[in-house]
Amino acid sequence: MPGLLIDTHVLVYAFDQNDTARQDRAVLVLGQLELRGIGRLSVQALAEFFSASTRRLQPALTAAEALGHLDMLARAFPILPLTPQVVLEAARGVRDHRLNYWDAQVWAMARLNQIPTVLSEDFSAGAMLEGVRFVNPFAPEFDLEGWTGI
Repeated sequence: MPGLLIDTHVLVYAFDQNDTARQDRAVLVLGQLELRGIGRLSVQALAEFFSASTRRLQPALTAAEALGHLDMLARAFPILPLTPQVVLEAARGVRDHRLNYWDAQVWAMARLNQIPTVLSEDFSAGAMLEGVRFVNPFAPEFDLEGWTGI
């Protein structure tokens, strides 16, 4: 399996003490993806995690705490780089599919790295766009076993 691309919200919810149901689900999903070696992260997700976890979470993580978690995530998952090709493909996604730029960059990262599935709550669950499927890991019908092979 080429892996599953993990969107930023999954990372942030793993530290959201105000939504324990999503926090528990995010921790479980991340743990299984790491255990199975099928999770993938983008540089964009790491950057957005740092920003969101130090500014939007209540209580917010300190910069030192967020940096420690970034280091852990970078060791746990392969990190996909942001390249000029990803930016160009994202711009095409905006033009051709009317995505907002940041969602288009997530889609482009998956598409260009041949990752068939993105775990995200930002897209319509089950939506397929040029070979990339979007799955909401927080949806009641999400089947972790089906996606991780456990």
